[in-house]
Amino acid sequence: MTNIAKSLYLKKQVLVEQLNRIAADHKSVALANSLSIEDMLITHLLLTHNIAIEIFSLDTGRLHQETLQVIDDVKKQYGYQIEVFSPDADDIEKYVQDNGINGFYDSVEQRKGCCYVRKVLPLKRALSGKEAWITGMRREQGATRNELEEKAWDESNGLWKYNPLADWTEKEVWQLIRSENIPYNALYDQHFASIGCAPCTRSITMGEDVRAGRWWWENPDSKECGLHVQASPIKLISEPPEPIKYDGGDQG
Repeated sequence: MTNIAKSLYLKKQVLVEQLNRIAADHKSVALANSLSIEDMLITHLLLTHNIAIEIFSLDTGRLHQETLQVIDDVKKQYGYQIEVFSPDADDIEKYVQDNGINGFYDSVEQRKGCCYVRKVLPLKRALSGKEAWITGMRREQGATRNELEEKAWDESNGLWKYNPLADWTEKEVWQLIRSENIPYNALYDQHFASIGCAPCTRSITMGEDVRAGRWWWENPDSKECGLHVQASPIKLISEPPEPIKYDGGDQG
């Protein structure tokens, strides 16, 4: 075993130990699988090591077909059905009425409003009753994530949040994906590096930041969707009051 292979093996073992510890420390934990290579790596370890952590994904209604295919690939390879949460049809209808079908191109606020109804609200349903959740985020992924903690209190959702891949590099993730034959989104082979909704994601060119293809018309410091913040200024639909106004918010 080469030094590089040994280093990756040890890092994988540490990750498995982290995931087992998270499962032991909380009665109900879930991985939010965005179907990225990072989340597929974690999914692979959870399912091949029988770690008691649930796995769910958010179908925004505007994902690439290649992304949705990964859900079927997980079922075929591991015999596990990822639970899928979708946005509320009334919320989508309201957003489209107010902003247009592609209104997210018009301003950061309108884009974050779209992310809010398609991602943030379904996430809150997915996390209901959970004590903790896990993501595949890494510090290397961009300006909004370079101070990412491995464990933090998620004030917005009221539970613990773990980012066990925080210090992993993209190269390390790919090495494990390849060596363990982990299924992944075919768009990566078409030079996509960070994959979200189809209208908001493009491929990148050599030398571009890994998240350059996400919301490419925006500045790098605004490229988050609202799933990964400590608190959001957006008023939740569950706090009833007046008609819903999607006025955006700081996203993650």
